[in-house]
Amino acid sequence: MRFLALAAALTLPVAALAASGNSWNPPKPTETTKTCKGKRVWDETKKRCVRPRKSSLNQDQLLGAARELAYAGRQQDAQAVLSAMADQQDSLVLTYWGFTHRKLGNLEQAQAYYDQALARDPDNILARSYMGQGLVQQGKYGAALIQWKEIRARGGDGTWAEAALRSALETGASYSY
Repeated sequence: MRFLALAAALTLPVAALAASGNSWNPPKPTETTKTCKGKRVWDETKKRCVRPRKSSLNQDQLLGAARELAYAGRQQDAQAVLSAMADQQDSLVLTYWGFTHRKLGNLEQAQAYYDQALARDPDNILARSYMGQGLVQQGKYGAALIQWKEIRARGGDGTWAEAALRSALETGASYSY
């Protein structure tokens, strides 16, 4: 019955979860995941793998490296990159802290990071999507549905964040990116 109610609420098709050109596409592997081992990132300036704190990467590049490592299933390596970032209160940094903790099975800690991300930026639809997917994982479909509705209300209709959470609600499965 729960799935029938969700299916009725989720009326849009799940045609393309990450549209071409959408920045929420899975990250393309770079030297960070192809060459670097452990808690290291590729530093293009130095032409080698280095510890994130010793790299010449800026905040956006570090976030990209953390996202790439997280997508590759290297959550602890991604966390090492996140810890090197200067602005630990940035909403997207908090979002990826939540994502990596969720993937490591630390659901309460993940929720705390998602809550912090949304306190900083209530319109962070990525945090809402990842949090909602975690709620689905825990069987909390009603709470996840609330997040899906919030994503749509905040202009996220048709985005990867909306479609991914909708798919998780319909199938019970979440995404790795």
